[in-house]
This record gives sequence, C-alpha cells and structure tokens, in this order.
Amino acid sequence: MSQQINLFNPIFLKQKKIFTALPMAEALGVIVAGALLLDWYAAQRVADLQREADEGKALLAGREQRLVKANAQFAPRARDVRLAAELAEAQAELKALHDVSSVLQGGALGNTAGYAEYFRAFSRQNVSGLWLTGVTISGAGNDIGVQGRAMQATLIPNYIARLTGERVMHGKSFSSLNIGRPEAAQPTQPAPQGAAPAAAAFVEFSLQSTAVQEAAK
Repeated sequence: MSQQINLFNPIFLKQKKIFTALPMAEALGVIVAGALLLDWYAAQRVADLQREADEGKALLAGREQRLVKANAQFAPRARDVRLAAELAEAQAELKALHDVSSVLQGGALGNTAGYAEYFRAFSRQNVSGLWLTGVTISGAGNDIGVQGRAMQATLIPNYIARLTGERVMHGKSFSSLNIGRPEAAQPTQPAPQGAAPAAAAFVEFSLQSTAVQEAAK
C-alpha cells in the first residue's frame, strides 16, 4: 500500500502587499486636506450669511426707528370741531354761489346784462332828420318806450325797421305807434287877429314795444 503526502502550505507563499504605508499616508493626507478645505469653505459661507443677516438686522432697525419717528411726528390729531364747522359753512356758501350762478345763466331773472346794449343799438341807428327825446326801458327789457321827433313822418317807419334789426331787439316788436304834430309854442308876441297859428316844422312820435310772445297772448 502506497500513500502520497502533500507538503505544500499556502502560508509559506510570498504575500503581495496591495496597500503600503506610503500610499495610505498620501490618501490620508488628501482626505485631511479635503476636509480642511471643506471646513474652510463652510466657515466662509457661514461668515457671509452672518454678515448679510447682520446687515439686514441693521437695516430693519433703522427703518423701525424712522417709522417710530414718523408716527410721533405725524400722529393723528383730534378733529377740530370749529374747523369742521367753518368748512361746512364754506361749502354751503359755495353751493349757494353756484345756485345763484345757475339762476343767472338760466335767465330766470330776465335781463342780467344791463341796458348798455340797448343804448348802443339806439346810437347806431342814427337817421338824419330824426332824433330821440326820451327812452324808457322797464323790467328785463321786455317793455321799451321810445319818444322822438322827425322832420318828416316818412322817416319813422324806416327808423323802426332799422331798429328792430338790431340783435338786442330780436324777439321784440313795437305794438303801438303814435305820431302827431306838437301844439304850437306860445308866441312871444300876439299874432295878428284872424291869422292862423304857425304849424310846427316837425312831428312827434312815441313807440312802445313788447315781447313777441307777450303780444301773441
């Protein structure tokens, strides 16, 4: 009988070293350097955030101080009863003035422009041989009376036509016209017996106008 004996033992083989002391030291140094760099970056970032936070706090504190000063300076005042009464009175007066202006512009009070335009119209219509001796204007200009004299009675219709053509006379018409010769003036010396009194060299006329709408009633 034969038997084989194996004398090989793996522990006696030369072991290959994968990690030596130097590579491990280099790796450890890289790790430490990376950790230190990361720590420095984190510290810088934290410092920046802290600085921004401090600046924000300072800005907020400044705005709060200005707000406190503004509230103290422009604190709401108590309502002044006297001032409120004066304001209400002024508003009432202003409203009354507006109401008066509306009434005047609406023509409820009649003629508010005066009578100057009437007299301008009379002065523009100057007829040779005719002159006025009196003018009366009553109320709002609805009734106008004109008295005058003319060398000839035929001048009067022409004068009336020209006068009614004036803008201020629109809407008015002369409802009555009286023409006559005046009584002869008393002579300084008595006229001869049987002689006829001298006739006046002119005629007198009187015009009276009314508004057209009134004349139509």
